[in-house]
Amino acid sequence: MRTTSTPTHCPYCALQCGMNLSPLPSGGVEVTERADFPVNRGALCGKGRTAPAVLSSRVRLTSPLVRSEGTLVPATWDEALDRIAEGLRRTRTEHGPDACGVFGGGGLTNEKAYALGKFARIVLGTSQIDYNGRFCMSSAAAAGMKAFGLDRGLPFPLEDIPRTGCVILVGSNLAETMPPALRFFSELRENGGTLIVVDPRRTRTAEQADLHLAPRPGTDLALALGLLHLVVAEGRTDEAYIQERTSGWEEARAAAMAHWPEYVERITGVSVPQLREAVRLFCEPESAMVLTARGPEQQSKGTDTVGAWINLCLATGRPGRPLSGYGCLTGQGNGQGGREHGQKADQLPGYRKLDDPEARRHVAEVWGVDPDSLPGPGRSAYELLDALGTDIRALLLMGSNPVVSAPRAAHIEDRIRSLDFLAVCDVVLSETAALADVVLPVTQWAEETGTITNLEGRVLLRRQAITPPEGVHSDLHVLHELAARLSAGAEKSLEKGFPTDPEEVFGELRRASAGGAADYSGITYRRLVEENGVFWPCPAGGDVSPDVHPGTPRLFLDRFATEDGRARFVPVSHRAIAEEPDAEYPVLLTTGRVVAQYQSGAQTRRVDELNAAAPGPFVELHPRLAERLGAAEGDPVAVVSRRGRAVAPARITRAIRPDTVFMPFHWPGEGRANTLTNPALDPTSRMPEFKACAVRLETVRD
Repeated sequence: MRTTSTPTHCPYCALQCGMNLSPLPSGGVEVTERADFPVNRGALCGKGRTAPAVLSSRVRLTSPLVRSEGTLVPATWDEALDRIAEGLRRTRTEHGPDACGVFGGGGLTNEKAYALGKFARIVLGTSQIDYNGRFCMSSAAAAGMKAFGLDRGLPFPLEDIPRTGCVILVGSNLAETMPPALRFFSELRENGGTLIVVDPRRTRTAEQADLHLAPRPGTDLALALGLLHLVVAEGRTDEAYIQERTSGWEEARAAAMAHWPEYVERITGVSVPQLREAVRLFCEPESAMVLTARGPEQQSKGTDTVGAWINLCLATGRPGRPLSGYGCLTGQGNGQGGREHGQKADQLPGYRKLDDPEARRHVAEVWGVDPDSLPGPGRSAYELLDALGTDIRALLLMGSNPVVSAPRAAHIEDRIRSLDFLAVCDVVLSETAALADVVLPVTQWAEETGTITNLEGRVLLRRQAITPPEGVHSDLHVLHELAARLSAGAEKSLEKGFPTDPEEVFGELRRASAGGAADYSGITYRRLVEENGVFWPCPAGGDVSPDVHPGTPRLFLDRFATEDGRARFVPVSHRAIAEEPDAEYPVLLTTGRVVAQYQSGAQTRRVDELNAAAPGPFVELHPRLAERLGAAEGDPVAVVSRRGRAVAPARITRAIRPDTVFMPFHWPGEGRANTLTNPALDPTSRMPEFKACAVRLETVRD
């Protein structure tokens, strides 16, 4: 146990709030304030304050487990690793390399994400790798690439928000999902700026807004197009900016003009006066921003929806100007860095494309392999999970719990059960780990050192504060040992390419990312400590002094990351969600988070204080809908979709539209919201449509 306080970062959301971990005389650690980190300035939510509770051996795994006669029993590390290697080797031999799948997580450090992608491609030789970050902000990433040529969650620091004139916040309840960030929006209003919140529910965040727009779920695309129509009709476009810094405006304008205000009102339920007021508030200040989150992104048209909001920003001259622009509020702790360095099905380190010959050549040289030996792009996350037990026969899974978090979750659970072999690396025995043939207990945030990249594109160093329990190793150790076992007989032992020291892995990541869109080559652990994080891109300055580049807190001020330096308008038009309500399923379901739980709840559901605040699932519905159903507060209500049935207590509130119900997605079992959700995929991002599907409600009698 260390005797001094260790500065580090929270293990949960993409804010990556700064905190200190201080040892307790009785053992363990407590969280103390770290005011020097600019993102949270010492503030923490309940999840951050209670994070050390999951370090307890009472909660977390401390021994490998292997399945014996249908039951998971303790085993040695050698026995567990041997069994994983044998399961992967046998599958590869009998069915080919693509029969081995790898599924990662948005909570893995950059070093782990990098090593996992490398392991999949050069040890297993499989193309079948993706991660749960596909369910986070992939639609925003795809839209940002189309418009700007680069995807970074926020192209500016959070500290710019209080100094802008207006923010349109689309589909984010950050008062519950990332509470310390709410202060930036409170300061915005204190400084005379305005906040517009777009959400079907009147959430805690919407309560803070100057204007709340409550569209029908799945109609954010029409809403953005309607606002752009009014911007054009009222002569509020920035013609000089459009001429000098963009391309494609004529086509995008024509598409928007087909969405006149009264038509948009019929689609969305947002009144024409509210539309006009939103345009006034957004256009009058010199500076303004649009920030999106999962609401508009987790749709089968999420890329187009985000693209429409970007078009609104471009038409009014916002991106690439001080205190202005478009940004995405990433959800998972390392959702940004996790896809930049090789976990995603179509990407190599540095945000390089896997089908780009030059990208393959560069990364293959760093890895010491033939570029032609690298597999091509594989399946996206849901498609990979859907192929389990058929095309994919064995799966190595790190840091994810798809039994709870995947859409159409009952089907995905069946697919996982049908695997020939499943190995899971996790901190706790999640619902997915409980189905595995082998479970490995791995270190978590306070027990290891590594980097993460927060929602601003700020690369941060999490520092080890305590020694992990005996019998617990890092994911890097797992990959090192598996590479050794799977390279038996090879001329060059593969485990040498999988060091266990995170700083050594980061050094290789820097070389692999050099020259890529997400260039980390000028970032070192020393700089991260001294500078409280460094914004990418940050290229190396040369062999003599690799630390000369200051990093890039604000993108696009001089040019966009496209070939001609111009941002691109992308013409889009409204279309319906994949599954509209009908006579059999007349209500819309939308899903989301609550403040005291996180993602699939695998860790937070093991913390007493958090469970006391949010003990279980619920169905939020309007009083009119409850009256028609004959349900009272607390009554069990069944929500039924074409994919399954979930039951949870009714929570009756006027904060939701009468045609919509809401369920949080943190719980397994009877109240599992993702039993209901629709896996219809966005054609570009392959994001499932978590945010809107047709359901019916039933009362549940004893």
